[in-house]
Amino acid sequence: MHAGSSFAQSEAQMKAWQAYMTPSENHKMLAKDVGKWKTEMSSYMDPNAPAIKSVGTAETSMILGGRYQQTVYKGNMMGMQFEGISVLGYDNTKKVFVTSWIDNMGTGMMVLEGKWDQPGKSVTYLGKSVDPMTGKDIKVRQVVTIESEKSQYMEMFMTTDGKETKSMELRMTKM
Repeated sequence: MHAGSSFAQSEAQMKAWQAYMTPSENHKMLAKDVGKWKTEMSSYMDPNAPAIKSVGTAETSMILGGRYQQTVYKGNMMGMQFEGISVLGYDNTKKVFVTSWIDNMGTGMMVLEGKWDQPGKSVTYLGKSVDPMTGKDIKVRQVVTIESEKSQYMEMFMTTDGKETKSMELRMTKM
């Protein structure tokens, strides 16, 4: 009886792992973004000042057998060359989208999680980032709206001292 229960446990573990690792419909949705994009970004360093505008490109590909979407961003920001990498996936077990962000204007990594909102055709991601001025974590809310197969819009908000302010907007148009 002991050996049988061990087998059942390992069979259940194998089934759970198989479900966890198999790309789903959500991964197929991510694959629709593969290609080159034009980017238009507005950064808000000070809510009382005009936005800092920049343009660039992004190239999206699926990696690791279609399990993750990687987007490499390039452009200029505040007179400096800008590069950033986003990795986005769908966690089949947690039932959430998970995204990470790194760029050449920092040494930290931002990680956010969110759920798909079908009526709004959007994902609202929540997580945190570090404030380089204080060294403390700040709350981040990012809303990505799929306007069409060729157009996406992202807004990012940061919460400092209990007050949420918009820090960035990004419009992406497929080339």
